[in-house]
Amino acid sequence: MNDRKDIIIAETLTGIGQGELAGYLCHAYCHQGTCELVFNQNTYRLAGGDCLIIRRGDLVESVSESEDFRVDAIYVTPEFIEISTPYSNYGMKGQLALFNNPVMHLSAEQQEVCVLDVDYIKSRLALTTHRFHRDAMINAIQCLIIDLFDFHASLYGNERISSQYADIMERFLTMLERGDYRQNREINYYADKLFITPKYLSEVCKKVSGFPANYWINRFTVLDISRQLRNRKQTLTALADYYNFSSPSYFSRYVQKYLGVSPSGFRE
Repeated sequence: MNDRKDIIIAETLTGIGQGELAGYLCHAYCHQGTCELVFNQNTYRLAGGDCLIIRRGDLVESVSESEDFRVDAIYVTPEFIEISTPYSNYGMKGQLALFNNPVMHLSAEQQEVCVLDVDYIKSRLALTTHRFHRDAMINAIQCLIIDLFDFHASLYGNERISSQYADIMERFLTMLERGDYRQNREINYYADKLFITPKYLSEVCKKVSGFPANYWINRFTVLDISRQLRNRKQTLTALADYYNFSSPSYFSRYVQKYLGVSPSGFRE
C-alpha cells in the first residue's frame, strides 16, 4: 500500500526528485533571491516573482540557491495531481511547454494570485482534523492548477486543442515516458501503436507542442543517454546494445549528432 503523503510543503528546492521527493511534481513560487537549476540539460534561473513547475524531478541535475532565496515549494504525487486537475485539454499544451522551460515570469497581478493559492494550500493542509480534509485539499490544489493554466495561457497563448489531439499526444508521451525509445526510435512504431499514420502523428505533435514527433522521440532518447553516459561503468558497446543501435559506431554518430560531442568526449 502506498503510504506516501499526497502533498509535501518545503522551503527549498534542494532534493527535488530525490529521496522522499522522488516521483513528486513540484510547483514552486519564489518570493525573493535567486536559484539556478539544471533541468532537462539546460540551466534556468528562478527569481522573485517567478513560478516553477517541474513534472519530472528526475531531470533536475543540480540546484544552487542564493543565501536570501525564499521559496514555497509544493510537492504533489502524480496520483493526487490527476484527481485534482480539472478537465481541460490545455493541460497537455502546458505540460509540453514546461518540459522545455519550467519557469514562468509572472506579472504583479499574477504574483498576488499565486501567493494566495499557495497560502491557501498551506493553511488547508494544516487543518488535519477537518472531516473532509482530502476533498478540501483537492479543491485547493485545483485552484492552483486552474490559475497556472491561466498564467501560462496569458503568457503563451490560449490555442484550443481538440480532445482527439490531446488523447493522441498523451498516449504518445506515455510510451516515451515508459522508455519505448530505448528500443524504438522510428515514428512508424508509435504511429502503429496509435493506429494512425506517421504523418498524422507528426501533425498532431506539431499542433499541440510546436514540434514534430521525431523531436520528442530524440529528446527523450538524448536525455536518457546523457544520464547513462555519466555511469562510467557502462561500456559504449553495452550502451549501444541497450539502446538497440546496430553497432557502437552508429551509437557514437547518434550521440555526436544530438549532443554535439562523442560519447568518450562527453565523459571527459
